[in-house]
Amino acid sequence: FLFLAENTFCSGDHVSWHSPLDNSESRIQHMLLTEDPQMQPVQTPFGVVTFLQIVGVCTEELHAAQQWNGQGILELLRTVPLAGGPWLITDMRRGETIFEIDPHLQERVDKGIETDGSNLSGVSAKCAWDDLSRPPEDDEDSRSICIGTQPRRLSGKDTEQIRETLRRGLEINSKPVLPPINAQRQNGLNHDRAPSRKDSLESESSAAIIPHELIRTRQLESVHLKFNQESGALIPLCLRGRLLHGRHFTYKSITGDTAITFVSTGVEGAFATEEHPYAAHGPWLQILLTEEFVERMLEDLEDLNSPEEFKLPKEYSWPEKKLKVSILPDAVFDNPLH
Repeated sequence: FLFLAENTFCSGDHVSWHSPLDNSESRIQHMLLTEDPQMQPVQTPFGVVTFLQIVGVCTEELHAAQQWNGQGILELLRTVPLAGGPWLITDMRRGETIFEIDPHLQERVDKGIETDGSNLSGVSAKCAWDDLSRPPEDDEDSRSICIGTQPRRLSGKDTEQIRETLRRGLEINSKPVLPPINAQRQNGLNHDRAPSRKDSLESESSAAIIPHELIRTRQLESVHLKFNQESGALIPLCLRGRLLHGRHFTYKSITGDTAITFVSTGVEGAFATEEHPYAAHGPWLQILLTEEFVERMLEDLEDLNSPEEFKLPKEYSWPEKKLKVSILPDAVFDNPLH
């Protein structure tokens, strides 16, 4: 899949696998990625080869990495011999999380989340969006996905231009700058990168943003966002860990070029503005949320923190903001035409 999608993994990334890695009854059901502590990078005629190590983690540790950052959780794992120790050796028989082994570690994570927010800037997702402010048959410049109907297609030239831009990846620097979007593997996650990394795709300005000449940017009056349950469960993280810290968060569809980016008022380079908070640039929808509205949404979406307690489909609506969010079963996205 990585070769087909032309994606790469980096240290600090994580993969939500949702199944024991050895097909047993183990609690180790997800993965963090880190630089191999023994295999040093190798220079080859084709470039530098960096070796990554897969570290198996429990669901609670995965969620902590999402809410805070993968590197922070890796450092905590190194301090717990039963959870990997300095070499981060995965023991599939481990039956306790690091927070059960040492409850004080949860305090360190909570403090890190409060201070730093989340460095998770994007996630592959089952998602779609509809432009409710125009008739569905008006597809002259539309790229919103209508579940239950044939998805509208871009021209071959536009599609290739956007795909080329999407390959450049998510990025962020000291000034929150909205970057282009990168298609990631299913369940693979994007993170803010250190500016010194060659493959971080960092930009010193907003010049790397998708060129506006590719497709006309449209201001939308009303939008409907659709997510599956796993993606919807990350909305509170997006709002609390990213937007309230002046950052952005992107949902990138695993089935196409469609993307939804939430931005705060502190993000530079966005084509969504406070005057026009919903804007689409081809398949890319941006939604600008003020801090006041974010706080309200967090209250209204509180039950997303316990997704096992509600039944699908689930709908949230803010009529005065002309915004609707639906949490739908996976089958809706797996069979969009049925």
